[in-house]
Formats: sequence, structure tokens, C-alpha cells
Amino acid sequence: MTKMIFVNLPVADVERASRFYEAVGARRDERFSQEGVAAMVAFSDTIAFMLLSHARYADFTTKRIVDAKAESEVLICLSETTREGVDATLGKALDAGAKADPTPPQVMGDFMYGRSFEDLDGHVIELMWMDVERAMAAWNGAGAS
Repeated sequence: MTKMIFVNLPVADVERASRFYEAVGARRDERFSQEGVAAMVAFSDTIAFMLLSHARYADFTTKRIVDAKAESEVLICLSETTREGVDATLGKALDAGAKADPTPPQVMGDFMYGRSFEDLDGHVIELMWMDVERAMAAWNGAGAS
């Protein structure tokens, strides 16, 4: 099996959340989907958002499930290959009902650009593009042009 990352997210309504992530560009992977669980492959073939009903999520933890609309649980940052890709994905999320920029936009000259959205359940997804060489030069004091 190829190494993958599975991001487990508790959601109020699995099918509603699935439709949202499909609108953003994810595809459902039936191999890992079942009652109360939808595996949504997003942004890369090696990243799956596991959308779990609260009951199914509770099978994996003894901790209280937080209300992601009121509390921060995690910030998920996904890279895009271009600045335009960041804006395009954000646009899809907004069209599907997301809220724009619950975290401050990250604009660092011409080497880094980021936006974010809050999904229907309050989970924050950051989108980021970076010219790594220019970013390293800027962060190491060489400056960026």
C-alpha cells in the first residue's frame, strides 16, 4: 500500500459533508467508506479525509468531540501548485457553502500566498502556495524580489 494520510473529521451529517468535499474536488473512495463513514480523497491520491459521524468518531477516542465551529481542534494546511490554484479551490469551497478566511490570509511578497476556508462543520482548511527557494532565501535574510 502506498503511504497515505487519513485525516479523521467528525461531522454532523456524513452525506452532506461528502457532497461539500465533492464540490471542492474530492472523490469518494468506496474501499474505505461504510455506514457512518465516507473516505474522500482530496488534493492528492495519498490524502483522504475520513468523514465520520460523531458516533463512529467516538469509536476511535475517549475524548470529548469538540464543536469545531466554536473551538480549534486542528488546522489542516494543503499546498497548491500555484497562487491561482489556491483561489480556485477556495472559490469551489465558497460555492459549496464554506466560510472564507477564518484564519488570516497569508500573503508574503511573491514567494508565499495562503487563504483558508471553514467547512460546513467548522473544520478549517488552509490552502497555501509557496515558491520554496524564494521563501528560504527570504527567511534566511537574503531577501525576496
